[in-house]
Amino acid sequence: MRIVDCQSHVFPGEYIDFLARNPGFPRAILDGEEFVIQWGDVQRFKLRSETYSTRRKLGDMDRSGIDFALLSTNMPGPCSLPGELGVPAARALNDSLIGTMDEHPERFGVLAGLPWNNPRAAVEEIERVHGLGACGVVLYSHIGGEPVDGASFEPVYDRAEELKMPIVLHPTVPTWAEAVKDHSMITMMALQVDTSFALLRLILGGVLDRHPDLRVVMPHAGGVLPYMMGRIEHQTEVLGRGRDHITSSVASYLEQVYFDIVSPSSQALKFVYDFSGADRLVFGTDHPWVDPRVFLDLVNAMDIPGEEKSQILGGNARDIFHLVI
Repeated sequence: MRIVDCQSHVFPGEYIDFLARNPGFPRAILDGEEFVIQWGDVQRFKLRSETYSTRRKLGDMDRSGIDFALLSTNMPGPCSLPGELGVPAARALNDSLIGTMDEHPERFGVLAGLPWNNPRAAVEEIERVHGLGACGVVLYSHIGGEPVDGASFEPVYDRAEELKMPIVLHPTVPTWAEAVKDHSMITMMALQVDTSFALLRLILGGVLDRHPDLRVVMPHAGGVLPYMMGRIEHQTEVLGRGRDHITSSVASYLEQVYFDIVSPSSQALKFVYDFSGADRLVFGTDHPWVDPRVFLDLVNAMDIPGEEKSQILGGNARDIFHLVI
């Protein structure tokens, strides 16, 4: 059995250089010998180079028994930068990720960052990275403040579907973060709530209806969306609300959606397993933020058949991302 980590992060120095040039926020600011990523006075985190090093990642993978990891940058994405910075920033980010993959092809794949706020450039970049071996692209919970179901982004979804490049959702600091910045509530809960809204927009905004072959990976055990699905279905199917852009039930579009297991809770894992079934769960760790063994222990402790554990730990990811490992 090959274990595939579908949420594993790095932060290339070449990309940090572009974040440091951003006249607004988010911006990389030098704090002593390390950079800090800052969203004004709302959110910040320190970029410790050793934390994101390839050496450490490979070591942690080996100690945990993880065979293969799909590399991406957590946040912020290139679409958070102004157009004149976002396009070259995305190229620099992806060139670094692909360079790491090419150095360790047996250990790493790439989920590329796109300048979504420049749709034409985003289409060009998805075509470029597809040719270089990337197997998916990252979509953040909003695109520089714009909702993910905006009409201008349709060409990017068109091309992703044509190229069979799955869309992997990832949180970023919400546009409404000011209201919940106290007590670390942004990282505790707001990121997952905002990503849940993003997936709901992809459904209710008709993106998945118009792109039936597009596959989406939703992080963090679905955020709050699986827990709220009963209410969502009652609102759409019984009360007829929010149906302007969909032709089927909300539940039917979830057949295009996979959920990673990155929630350090056996209850959350059981809930999303009962909600989606083993054939739509993928393994992830959010490394380097969380010890990968936390999630391996959770899967291994599940009272489910061994073949289903194999699906979750690697089989589904191989199918979704067309991995030959």
